[in-house]
Amino acid sequence: MWRATLTLLAGGALAQALPLLLGPWITRLYSPTEFGHFSLVWTVASNLAVVGCARYEFALPLESSAPRAATLAALCARILLGLSLVSLLLGLAWSWWQDLALAAWLGLAVLAGGLAQALTLWATRAQAFRALALARVLQYGGGALLQVLLGLLAFGAVGLMLGPVLAALAAALWLAAMARPEGGWAALLRCRDGDLREMARSHRDFPLLNTPHAFASALQDSLAMLALAHLAGDAAAGYWALALRYLKAPAGLVGGALSQTLYPRLVAARDAAEAQALVRQAMLALAALALPLMAVLMVWGPPLFAWAFGERWADAGELARALAPYVALHFIASPLAVTTLAWRAQAWALRLALVGQLAFVAGLALGLQSGGLIGAAWGVSAAMLLYFGFYFWSLANWRHEHTRFAS
Repeated sequence: MWRATLTLLAGGALAQALPLLLGPWITRLYSPTEFGHFSLVWTVASNLAVVGCARYEFALPLESSAPRAATLAALCARILLGLSLVSLLLGLAWSWWQDLALAAWLGLAVLAGGLAQALTLWATRAQAFRALALARVLQYGGGALLQVLLGLLAFGAVGLMLGPVLAALAAALWLAAMARPEGGWAALLRCRDGDLREMARSHRDFPLLNTPHAFASALQDSLAMLALAHLAGDAAAGYWALALRYLKAPAGLVGGALSQTLYPRLVAARDAAEAQALVRQAMLALAALALPLMAVLMVWGPPLFAWAFGERWADAGELARALAPYVALHFIASPLAVTTLAWRAQAWALRLALVGQLAFVAGLALGLQSGGLIGAAWGVSAAMLLYFGFYFWSLANWRHEHTRFAS
């Protein structure tokens, strides 16, 4: 597991290094208001893309038969196409209703994000870790490079949107070329409707339980952006988005690499002891990385942000300090999300996630009311400390009566 993780980590390091290094340039090419407009639309697009295939793509590593996996991929493709068309119509209506031209790109952003996610899981099933590493570079590093290029060409907020959309499409095409199914991708078009319906029934827990979970998890970011834009202004939403974008970058780097290798290992675990050991090792390793990161942000967050991104982004540094505990907890929790998928505990995860969303929104609202933008950040950190504490304890002491093991 660790060799595969290091392969993905190497690609992820470059993928995340480019946005981090280019971030100071990007913040000087785009204003906080432009960043706020982009972040609002991008957050909604991400919210929809995360359920673009109704989470059926996360069942791909569970299918050992190549024909059945191809049928499942065909099912994912059909669902994603339908949601992308609906998102296109919603985006056009949104752009007309609020005079927000950027919303017209919603459909394409959902298609790109959903396609990249589905093909990532397809390549994970094939254990094509080198291809996955390069795909991460294309998606995240390429997105930042395109944002710089389009910013230099004075595309405004549209440049912020087009960069990651085009990069996600490029990453998806790369994975499609490197992990082709038997008979090529055209074979997916020949899947019979009866086979698709049978496959949908076989993995119905994913749309019924994991889709609401994933959507609710992403919805908290959408609600936060909408609330901040409405109550504190577009610039405040831009500060919030910039702070979380760069604070969560390490979680995307380490968490994405670890989860893509942890998931198949948990599925292949022979017994409860092996599965429990894998999760506890991952949790301890993540905590050892998260705590120093939190300390740095709480001590030097404001001057670091002002130095790196420019004085007009100084308020984002204060946000970084207040959000540091939440970011550290999220860093640990993010890659562990695949645990409940492998253990078929999606109903439990959904119930707990709904509690977490309520805690997040309550902390944000109470903090925003009492202390403005910075108060909202401290409110989120306080609320999520209790939630994630219970989540970590539950995974570390899981009862495996209903878990299926490879043996």
